[in-house]
Amino acid sequence: MSDANEYRQAREAKRDALAALGVNPYEVRTPARELTSALKAAFEAVEATGAEGAKVEGRALAGRVLANRKMGKAVFLDVYDGSGRMQVYLNAKGVGEQGMAIHENLDLGDFIWVKGDVQRTRTGEVTLFASELRFLTKALAVPPLPREFTDEAGNKQSVDALTDPELRHRKRYLDLMVHADVRARFEKRSVVVRAVRRFLEDQGYLEVETPMMHPIPGGARARPFITHHNTLHMNLYLRIAPELYLKRLLVGGFERVFEINRNFRNEGIDHTHNPEFTMMELYEAYGDYESMMRITEGMFRESARAVRAFERGVDPSQVADGDLVFQWGGRSLDLGKPFARRKYADLLREYAGVDLHDAAGVRAKAEELGLELKDDHYMLADAVLEATVQDKLVQPTFLIDYPTAICPLTKAKPDDPLICERFELFICGVEFANAFSELNEPVEQLKRFKEQVDAGLKSEDLEAPKEIDHDYVEALEAGMPPAGGLGVGIDRMVMMLTDTDSIREVILFPHMRRDHADATAAATQRARIAAETLLEELQSPELRKHKDLVELAEKARKALE
Repeated sequence: MSDANEYRQAREAKRDALAALGVNPYEVRTPARELTSALKAAFEAVEATGAEGAKVEGRALAGRVLANRKMGKAVFLDVYDGSGRMQVYLNAKGVGEQGMAIHENLDLGDFIWVKGDVQRTRTGEVTLFASELRFLTKALAVPPLPREFTDEAGNKQSVDALTDPELRHRKRYLDLMVHADVRARFEKRSVVVRAVRRFLEDQGYLEVETPMMHPIPGGARARPFITHHNTLHMNLYLRIAPELYLKRLLVGGFERVFEINRNFRNEGIDHTHNPEFTMMELYEAYGDYESMMRITEGMFRESARAVRAFERGVDPSQVADGDLVFQWGGRSLDLGKPFARRKYADLLREYAGVDLHDAAGVRAKAEELGLELKDDHYMLADAVLEATVQDKLVQPTFLIDYPTAICPLTKAKPDDPLICERFELFICGVEFANAFSELNEPVEQLKRFKEQVDAGLKSEDLEAPKEIDHDYVEALEAGMPPAGGLGVGIDRMVMMLTDTDSIREVILFPHMRRDHADATAAATQRARIAAETLLEELQSPELRKHKDLVELAEKARKALE
């Protein structure tokens, strides 16, 4: 029998023993309780008065037991709740024989409720001396706690808790259980989201919600995730970006809108990319890319201020711009200073040694760098810029004035139609934000959509749009005011503000390759779902008459049974 099975059986036996004592191992209700932080604060307030033998009487807490030390007839437990740790002292005089019998069936990871007086032990630790103990939940699995042991040579060794990154991401609940720094990181993520929301609301933006499933994928270049609506007999696409719906709201009369929500892109996974990620997008009537730079800089600065205030336990108003220096990947970043602005063409000339509009020069540089050669000149220029410029942009830098040809939703500059009013914000070579002076001319927008679709079909580019969003063009025909638009990657912002090198460390449940016991069964399941979806689609009035297709799909479904 494996150790895991032995441990589980021992815990199941203790669960049954609790039931035999008349104790519910999975209690329905929890009596009133306070956070350990509040108990400690209350005790320290009494202690600060100078009273001898300071004590706070009759207080209760509930939490998970993560240490259990028996010293003769006395027991010391470490109980953790959402605010921290409290030591608990148990003995038969305090909790009675029933309480001590409960303790005998207590395992690390179990949840309990205890009540008693809070005071200091002789060693000086603030401790709850229990007068009542109740059992709340039995944990059948052994928590992955740090432990010390003596090896065969007699040397003392220690093992940290749950250090394998893949296991930490796959079983995040265990990661959060034993690593306080991980919990703190996700608390900071919440601080960042609140700061972004508060900043935008203070600027007069209205938070809205737009569809997560789109009839046509659009708003960005990316391969979409596809799903199917059986009743409507139509494919839907998990949204790549909310842009085209948010701009419809400007047409409808809202002047400042934003949304914080998930986007989905069927792309690779690396340290800055996850197929499902959180974006903030906003659109401002009568704005442009200049106003978007101001709002972006303010948003990043106030988010950094909120994180620094959280770290110090103070109000954000007490954090000065000079305190907004953050470390990320060994580099020091100053978010309190004005962000730099650099032109696309200038940087391409400076670092790649080529002119943006020089097709031959760009192609020669791409060949020298070993890049994949693209037919589209400006797409190739963008690949050269990515290879030669991006990693040079360490301090917050707005890269401005992109080629119009690669920006189908952006207005060209009035004095140069080949250049458009777009910027991307880079920090340490990583893109954090993307913004435009939004194109609002319907005829030009339709023309660019067609060119984009035609180019994608010609090149067989999986990320290029395959269909024109005519409804969006019709919305523009109703009139959209001049506008600025901005998208910010929330996950990357949190990575920077928490000095984290992987997006998986700032997403609670990142996507992982499925841990299959039977990969064949999983593949068969996917094929069966696809066959059943096809059969459902073939029931549509347009396709029902194609009996050969129906027979083929039915044969495929039966083959999987």
